[in-house]
Amino acid sequence: MFAIKDKWVWDFWFVQENDIWHMYYLMAPKSLPDPDLRHWNVSIGHATSKDLINWEDRGKCFEPSSGPSWDDYTTWTGSVIRNGNEWHLFYTGTSKAEQGKKQRIGHAISKNLHNWQRVGKGLALDIDPNHYEEYTPGWWHDRAMRDPYVIKNPNDNGWLMYYTARIPGTNETNEGGAIGLAKSSNLNDWEHLPPAFAGGFGQLEVPQVLEINGKWYCLFTTMKDHWSENYKMSYNKKGVTGTHYLISDHPEGPWKIAPGEFLDGQDPCRRYSGKIVQVGGTYLFISFLDQGPNNEFLGAIDDPLSVTITNDGLLKVNDV
Repeated sequence: MFAIKDKWVWDFWFVQENDIWHMYYLMAPKSLPDPDLRHWNVSIGHATSKDLINWEDRGKCFEPSSGPSWDDYTTWTGSVIRNGNEWHLFYTGTSKAEQGKKQRIGHAISKNLHNWQRVGKGLALDIDPNHYEEYTPGWWHDRAMRDPYVIKNPNDNGWLMYYTARIPGTNETNEGGAIGLAKSSNLNDWEHLPPAFAGGFGQLEVPQVLEINGKWYCLFTTMKDHWSENYKMSYNKKGVTGTHYLISDHPEGPWKIAPGEFLDGQDPCRRYSGKIVQVGGTYLFISFLDQGPNNEFLGAIDDPLSVTITNDGLLKVNDV
């Protein structure tokens, strides 16, 4: 669906304005000697489309701060939402001073969906150690506070933010993964809440929360090496890497891991960071292509696949 000749492309997110889809994506130059270095040489790109197939690439629209700052090393995955006549970008940032170990959530605004201005110094949310795990060297490789996904709170006039986090005090590192939760009345001042969900995995990356037919779904991605022992036993099949989901009757939970088949997983990994997009009365699943047939990193965004909602409210990706 979308690829750039001289750049790797991976995590992405969408927003729609009238009949135009706007896609934001992480990118890094293919001239790097190792694809894993893309995470530390990253900027955010922007592309537009009317059909989610044919895209006009508009190039870089956001990047790390130029001077010493909490986000001078990386600007990673986020989401975009509209409030009045302004668009709000929430994103993940890390600093060079902390070697990228501690993640925080930033905030920028735009009138045209391409030129973004940080709100103040950009910092929207720092970690609350009363609810979430701080960086503990040797226990987990970073302080997880990233991939913010913001929605309008259907229960009041405010907003809800979901993000990748971890909780402290678990006996197993792979039980510490969590979906963090915060709320705001104005998109500027955020109140920490206890996790929307915790357990099952070492990390639940790039959450996307949406409502379908009265049910709430929280997509997340994870690797087979980050499955907890309890989840391995409950799944009772070969571990895979890819996208699965939580399910709930309410956006603030309680959430549970969807039973049955992992939504979209393979071993070795084929697709990652999946999103569901509604087009009319249909639902499409879009992810980025991770590994090719020779285990090489592909770094492009795959064509949409259709999604079926079963009679019992579970999701099924119709692979080709």
